[in-house]
Amino acid sequence: MSLQIFPILFCLCALVSGRVLDTRETERRMHPLFTAASAGSRFKRAMPMIVFDPLKAEEQYAEYWQGLAHQTLDQQLESKLRLNTQLAKNVMLFLGDGMSIPTLTAGRVYLGGEEKQFSFEQFPYVGLSKTYCANMQVADSACTATAYLGGVKANYGTVGVSAAVQVKDCLAQGQPAHHVASIAAWAQRQGMATGLITTTSVTHASPAGIYAHSANRNWENDAEVIADNGDPSLCPDIADQLISNPVGQKLNVILGGGRQNFLPKSVRDVSGAPGRRLDGRNLIEEWKRQHTNSAHYVQTRSELLGLSNHTSRVLGLFAPYHMPYHLDADAEEHPTLEEMVQVAMGILERQSAGRGYFLFVEGGRIDHGHHDTLALRAIDETAEFDKSVRWARTHSSTEDTLIVVTSDHSHTMSLAGYSSRKNDIFGINNGQLAADDLPYATLSYANGPGYNSNYLREGGAVKRKNLRAINMKNKDFMFPSTVPLESETHGGDDVAVFASGPYAQLFTGVFEQHFIPHAMGYASCLSDRNMCVDGGMARRPR
Repeated sequence: MSLQIFPILFCLCALVSGRVLDTRETERRMHPLFTAASAGSRFKRAMPMIVFDPLKAEEQYAEYWQGLAHQTLDQQLESKLRLNTQLAKNVMLFLGDGMSIPTLTAGRVYLGGEEKQFSFEQFPYVGLSKTYCANMQVADSACTATAYLGGVKANYGTVGVSAAVQVKDCLAQGQPAHHVASIAAWAQRQGMATGLITTTSVTHASPAGIYAHSANRNWENDAEVIADNGDPSLCPDIADQLISNPVGQKLNVILGGGRQNFLPKSVRDVSGAPGRRLDGRNLIEEWKRQHTNSAHYVQTRSELLGLSNHTSRVLGLFAPYHMPYHLDADAEEHPTLEEMVQVAMGILERQSAGRGYFLFVEGGRIDHGHHDTLALRAIDETAEFDKSVRWARTHSSTEDTLIVVTSDHSHTMSLAGYSSRKNDIFGINNGQLAADDLPYATLSYANGPGYNSNYLREGGAVKRKNLRAINMKNKDFMFPSTVPLESETHGGDDVAVFASGPYAQLFTGVFEQHFIPHAMGYASCLSDRNMCVDGGMARRPR
């Protein structure tokens, strides 16, 4: 290229909208410095002057931060210098459905401040999981369940089947060659006790990955299969598979919602809600007949917490469909996720006969809060989810129990702006006004139903509502969305994976989501590649 061309190219590149950009001016615009000298440009009109005082007086001094860094260094060295390569007798996988990294960041402020941590954020090993489906950039909870439970990437909307099955393909679903066995099935083959817990319906996409093989995640009962012109005799619904398939039948613990998918339309549950089934079957009664007197069906918190120590199996369905959000729950009727984990671990420990157990726990309504742009609900569900992880870790040994905490996919919520420390995470940004001279929310979504509740039309123009006049702390407030959609979408960014216990070091770096069960299987001698002897009861020396 001729050297004479370079000046021309430079001028063309620098011209934007008829003017030459000052790169220093652009830099200042993108990264404003909020100091006392620039306070006038930071605070416009009705925004109050904010003076940020450190949370602690010692935060003003470099020695404070250096001391914290040295503490973290000591902790890192202590946890990393000794690798735990013992057999993971017990494995627990905790899934925060839709628990994106911004959800964790906002959740820390909800816990009390930016410096706070969820219990699982203190785990010694952290990685990033790539969540895409076999055929989609942005995943759903079905294809991801097949990945993190079965070790295989699948198509969007399908669960427990390989990518050879397209969504709604009833005939392909019925072919055993397309079925993907979950880590729960692997554990059962080794004689381990198994269980699942969720705050959604037990037939929902995530828990279905434990026991079902379905070409459509929505086929939770036979009526849904028929509505899609499917034949339930060829492609059984998910509730039927939980009761009729070997993996579902062997589960020691099944706790969550979803009564309506197990009951015929002619039967009403304890809340008065009718069943959804068209085949006339009462799958709850079928489950009772399958098992001995030490197996119990429960519908309330008191029934769950009142189970005897001789209980071998429990089916607990606490709602017609999904369990209510924690903020809406009736404490007398609905157990918390933490309480369900407490009961489950007791049963699994007793029923494992020394061979260990696998437990899947889902905080499923984090996802639902985000879909409705109900950020307060989503983040409160995250805090409740953390309580269950904390209890499990403090009541198990890191020497023989591997706990992995992750998410299936992210969401489009972001945390933005230049607010001061400890600013209300559910409030307005207190650092600046927007270009329309109105405040904006710290939390917002790229799309979703929050668009309609945060904009108004005046004379054909669309304007933002003044958030100062809105109670953003209302649990039903829909946070602002940029693009109007009936339901906010998932995000395609990576999600975090936290691990503690035997072979937790395998969960570091950036890896495909379907790697997760293979690593858990290796740690607990469930995979083909293992270092185990005595039928998986001990680890062979390396």
